[in-house]
Amino acid sequence: MKAVEIFTDGACKGNPGPGGWGAVLRYGTAEKELSGGEAHTTNNRMEMTAVIEALKCLKEPCSVTLTTDSQYVCNSINKGWAKSWQANNWVRRGEPVPNTDLWKELLSLLDRHSVRFVWVRGHNGHPENERCDRLAVAEAAKFIK
Repeated sequence: MKAVEIFTDGACKGNPGPGGWGAVLRYGTAEKELSGGEAHTTNNRMEMTAVIEALKCLKEPCSVTLTTDSQYVCNSINKGWAKSWQANNWVRRGEPVPNTDLWKELLSLLDRHSVRFVWVRGHNGHPENERCDRLAVAEAAKFIK
């Protein structure tokens, strides 16, 4: 399996509001930047979308180290919350789990790849996280009039 590094971030101006996401994929010395946005979204949706879109770019199963500043994403995967929600028909404490559409897509991608999620503190000087943040903020800005 190819070893790939992925760095992601999401941003939202207001929550909900205009949002953007950014990702950097690295395989050896090759790098690829991805970004996108939505006119009306949430920060958590943008964090998840960055992860999903980056993983969707991988053409074959890979061993991935995915670095993000999203505790929502990291904890939901690393602590098994998402798998628990899935087993409980996407209900948590009697309420529907937010972002179920994205969780379903992400868990499907995780079945294809071996992914290790690593959390880093946002806005703390991590070069790739800062780079992804700039991509995400620029995408969100496209929707601000």
